[in-house]
Amino acid sequence: MSRNIEILEGAFIISDAHYSHQRPELLDFIKDIHSKKLQPTQLILMGDIFDALFGGVAYTQKVNQEAVKLLNEISLDIEMIYLEGNHDFNLRKIFPNAKVFSILQQPVTCQYKDKKVLLAHGDIEGALGYKIYTSIIRNPIVLFVLTMLDSLFGHYILKKLDRYLSKKDDCKEFTGFRKFISKRLGHKYVCDYFIEGHFHQNKIIKYDDFVYINLGVFACNQRYFIVESRKELELMQEKSFSKGN
Repeated sequence: MSRNIEILEGAFIISDAHYSHQRPELLDFIKDIHSKKLQPTQLILMGDIFDALFGGVAYTQKVNQEAVKLLNEISLDIEMIYLEGNHDFNLRKIFPNAKVFSILQQPVTCQYKDKKVLLAHGDIEGALGYKIYTSIIRNPIVLFVLTMLDSLFGHYILKKLDRYLSKKDDCKEFTGFRKFISKRLGHKYVCDYFIEGHFHQNKIIKYDDFVYINLGVFACNQRYFIVESRKELELMQEKSFSKGN
């Protein structure tokens, strides 16, 4: 687990926006932060913010360049924390002013007032096969080969990936989620709150020794969260963004 980060009152937490030309809503949200229409004290991005953004694969940066540019400008003004997901990784050079945490550095240990909070995208406890895959796909040599092949075939690979991802249902219910999380996390972590995305469930589970929060996803109804201490159990308040409001 990584070094302590202080979570600020008024921080915005966003997970799983899966931004692409098929899901453009995030760009308007970022523009409102950039223009200070929305004024978070801190911006915490919990992974899969982009549907496909891979450091070392130039085409994924090109198609996301406007959102990347605005986030970089925001990160000069407020602290931006970015937990890499399984759709966006190797991001340190893309977001040089942000605090970027790879899958190997998660969960990230944070402090909110007197509470210990662990943050993770959500894919840190995968099976062995998945862990091998995540290691391979993040390898710079593998990404270089992917870039060469993709360029050679007119970005066929990434365009096909885009079409596949656009058809996914990001809002479906995970049957048996509580049992799955209990088995997955067990007593491995000591904290007051364990917060992650990835599973898209928007659920709070109270255990004897900590509170587990699976975030609602921005891709579904443009949900995001503001850290507020009015309700201790929830820790943060859910909001829904709409353009023009």
